[in-house]
Amino acid sequence: MRTLVLGGARSGKSAHAEGLVPEDAAVTYVATARRDPSDAEWNERIAAHVARRPDCWRTVEAPDSDSLRRVLAEAAGGDPVLVDDLATWLTGVLDDAGAWERDPAALEVVATHCDALVEAVSTSSARVVLVSAEVGLGVVPGTRSGRLFRDELGSLNARLAAVCDEVLLLVAGCPLRIR
Repeated sequence: MRTLVLGGARSGKSAHAEGLVPEDAAVTYVATARRDPSDAEWNERIAAHVARRPDCWRTVEAPDSDSLRRVLAEAAGGDPVLVDDLATWLTGVLDDAGAWERDPAALEVVATHCDALVEAVSTSSARVVLVSAEVGLGVVPGTRSGRLFRDELGSLNARLAAVCDEVLLLVAGCPLRIR
């Protein structure tokens, strides 16, 4: 079973996704955020997520494409994997590829990483819950990099939705079943 949980900022998507897996299960929580020691506010957000997780969950920091794909490939069939979240993962992929200026070669690197993620999700034998930001409901971003991010994440979300059994959208803390 694969579930994609989408939502806007502060919609409750992460907490809802965490509730989709048994609290006492051997959950592998894949944290995709990159830590920045100089950003106290970002570190507080990470700490709040950590504090919510049950002690029996194993946290794996996988901010890059290869480590996330490896965790999904190695997951055992009975143990759930929760990935939070794909927007921060994609930001890192775009950073690593140097794709913010829309260089075609860099965008091809991004596409290769996204292809590999979709393949890893579709072939994983584990219960997979993915969290991602829904970026298609807002205004058109005023910057080229903002539009690139919106376009790339929207495309990735659509591709992942196609391989997931269940798709949920969180709005103001309320889950809506899309599929």
